[in-house]
Amino acid sequence: MAEEDEIILSELSDEELTLQVHDDLYDGLKEEIEEAVHIFLDRGWLPYDILTKALVEGMRIVGIDFRDGILFVPEVLLAANAMKAGMFILKPLLAETGAPRVGKMVIGTVKGDIHDIGKNLVTMMMEGAGFEVLDLGINNPVENYIDALENEEFDILGMSALLTTTMPYMKVVIDTMIEKGMRDDYTVLVGGAPLNEEFSKAIGADAYCRDAAVAVETAKEFMAKKHNQLSR
Repeated sequence: MAEEDEIILSELSDEELTLQVHDDLYDGLKEEIEEAVHIFLDRGWLPYDILTKALVEGMRIVGIDFRDGILFVPEVLLAANAMKAGMFILKPLLAETGAPRVGKMVIGTVKGDIHDIGKNLVTMMMEGAGFEVLDLGINNPVENYIDALENEEFDILGMSALLTTTMPYMKVVIDTMIEKGMRDDYTVLVGGAPLNEEFSKAIGADAYCRDAAVAVETAKEFMAKKHNQLSR
């Protein structure tokens, strides 16, 4: 039953609709996000502007509250799911309009480890921030990572492990990258409950990300550095 104070999205101004999208993403309201994206498109908004001003900005707010312990994994997954629905509409349009690429990441849980909630969250949050992500899934031997890196152009490699017995395998992957002379071409981010900054440095990764929000912030920082170096 419709409530008296129900918000009619199509009646909102652009500014109000943008803020409403932030709220609806926060609440994980998938259908409302889809409707809002269509309204923006009907009003002549560029797909890239809808992505950055409405969706990515909304997910940035979600990310901050997740990092600060205000939101928890279930809420973030709902928000990411709503974001994905909006992205599904925009993706083909973004490809047509040649939107600037934030960066490209390949991610996977390492060999012997079948935990994927944290990894899935990172994937969704990274996509929410405008990154293109290839998710290799779980239990990945070194060959899976290397094949992916050799077959496509990536900026970032992400590895995840939840077990103390599987986390040393990350070093196997990094050492193989060094052997193949490809280590310096990528930013390597690692994460998972048993890891810490010290371990990350010891295995030769670029950074340890304690959660998905930090992973997005770190990835953006590294991409900004990369762009600065290229533009010199």
